[in-house]
Amino acid sequence: MPRYRLLIEYDGAPFSGWQRQINGLSVQGALEAAFLAFCGEAVLVKGAGRTDAGVHASGQVAHVDLSRAWRPDTVRDAVNAHLRPQPVAVLDAAPAPDDFDARFSATRRHYVYRLVDRRPPLALDLGRAWRIPRPLDVEAMDAAAKRLLGRHDFTTFRSAECQANSPMRTLDRLDVTREHGGVVVRTNARSFLHNQVRSMVGSLAQVGIGRWSADDLAAALARADRAACGPVAPPDGLTLAQVDYPG
Repeated sequence: MPRYRLLIEYDGAPFSGWQRQINGLSVQGALEAAFLAFCGEAVLVKGAGRTDAGVHASGQVAHVDLSRAWRPDTVRDAVNAHLRPQPVAVLDAAPAPDDFDARFSATRRHYVYRLVDRRPPLALDLGRAWRIPRPLDVEAMDAAAKRLLGRHDFTTFRSAECQANSPMRTLDRLDVTREHGGVVVRTNARSFLHNQVRSMVGSLAQVGIGRWSADDLAAALARADRAACGPVAPPDGLTLAQVDYPG
């Protein structure tokens, strides 16, 4: 069965997340319905990251097996036609080897989180950023973020519903910068725990508004206790930006 690798973007606002749900619209479910309408096949679209409700993607990767070979541009365009008017788009479809797995072949996942620290409400960035109505100390946030780099027990920044076998993760990047009138948090790792990025951003925001120090953040990590986490950042500002693979 020919396997296709898909590059996908979506607005997560109307979805209950990537993963198919019994009740509620999911990105995976929308794609599988589009494939069914396109080629008459009930397929499994397997994604690289199971983004939560409201989380966006500009670089989600998935794979799907079809019973016959199609031109890649036909797969892309036909699926997009059947996705309308839902805010999901297949940016690229390409043949993939049989051993390619969007989730398990991935070597690194990149996330971007946007915050806007201003009093006026959001208009253009509504649903795309977290508004904090007071100035954030970006330098303090970035310095504190570096205390989370490396391999740690990230229980503090892990959802109580997380199903991962271990809370141990290696965080390769966590940068906080001021860009385009807002604050951008960029992070990457081979894999993340459920709610880890939003939990880290929420705690970094506590540093940014002066309630926490870098030592407070490091102490919260060391406690390995979910109760030590700051308020979890909302999903609006989070985007799965890129997934890396060997080669």
